[in-house]
Amino acid sequence: MVSNFEEHRADFPILDQRVNDERLVYLDNAATAQRPNQVVDALVHFYQHDNANVHRGVHTLAERATTQYEAARTKVQAFINAPKTDEIVFTKGTTDSLNLIASTYGEANIQAGDEIVISIMEHHSNLIPWQQLALKKHATLKYIELTPTGELDLADAKQKITPKTKIVSVTHASNVLGTVNPIKELAQLAHANGAIMIADGAQAAPHMLVDVQDLDVDFYAFSGHKMMGPTGIGVLYGREALLQAMPPYQYGGEMIGFVHRDNSTWAELPWKFEAGTQNIAGAIGLGAAIDYLNAIGMAQVQAHEQQLVDYLLPKLIAMPGVTVYGPQDPQRHTGVIAFNIDGLHPHDAATALDMEGVAVRAGHHCAQPLMEALGVVATARASFYLYNTQADADQLLTSLQATKEFFKHGTV
Repeated sequence: MVSNFEEHRADFPILDQRVNDERLVYLDNAATAQRPNQVVDALVHFYQHDNANVHRGVHTLAERATTQYEAARTKVQAFINAPKTDEIVFTKGTTDSLNLIASTYGEANIQAGDEIVISIMEHHSNLIPWQQLALKKHATLKYIELTPTGELDLADAKQKITPKTKIVSVTHASNVLGTVNPIKELAQLAHANGAIMIADGAQAAPHMLVDVQDLDVDFYAFSGHKMMGPTGIGVLYGREALLQAMPPYQYGGEMIGFVHRDNSTWAELPWKFEAGTQNIAGAIGLGAAIDYLNAIGMAQVQAHEQQLVDYLLPKLIAMPGVTVYGPQDPQRHTGVIAFNIDGLHPHDAATALDMEGVAVRAGHHCAQPLMEALGVVATARASFYLYNTQADADQLLTSLQATKEFFKHGTV
């Protein structure tokens, strides 16, 4: 394994540029990560040498494409330690995965008077599907609140999850607060009350070891583009028994067993949920991204990001006029750091940082109920990945100070 993370930057040519005549510091990884040469090369090779549709073709290119597509599924299975490849469904992304569950399992199992429990820190992708399902089915949607330190209130969860609860769906790691949630404990609570447990892993799978069997989740969703894979490819892990019982999400080619004039039968898992021509190149690119992460080691990726948080977070918290959201203890905080500068709109802060070459996100981060709970309309957000360095953290700090000085005095 390669332990010198400086070496990895050479695999990402996009980072070797200047923005506004400043060295680029890319800190918008929670929105999307950059792709290494190895992933781009895998995509190019597929399109130049193996491009064909998968499964039903018997010619050489179709067989090569099918082999690579299904090999990517096997890589995903091992990456999250799922029991079977049949439990790995390729989707468009985390949003699509969560909507799939709501539109199939949710439609079939939620009745009037049932309860669905999520947390107040959820991304809209793990909020709106359950909100709309609850409205349609006359069920109740309940929110687990935060502790004063910006973490999930487990005591409140124990009050909210009851025998009426049928679904618990919580983010594994917050895209705003940098909080890692106790998914395993929540799964135990859910199962003890007869509910299923769903985890949104969009901000966790790219950054830490994920073992769906140890977490004991029923479903786990994540996106390829946040872990250096292509856009438009995602994963839904689901327990085999649940997936078997669920109706198809979409209808058409590839997901059928046999079609008669008056009825149809469905393909076996996981193809029952993969209607039409899938994002074949995206799956192969995701497989290449997993290869890249495995070559480093997820424990090493997590440790590297933790070193950056340990270095940056205390300095950011100590900076006058800056408010940091989420846990203040670096050991309880991922590389997602949301903050505001007093008296300055986050969009203005992000624009000023961009003039210094620092790319951060600004807005409500698709988490408006959380913003309301925090008492703000928006925040700026810096988010780190394996190719970021202490020099990047220093440039963020220097640029923040320059931004504060500019808006206070009009000069840097």
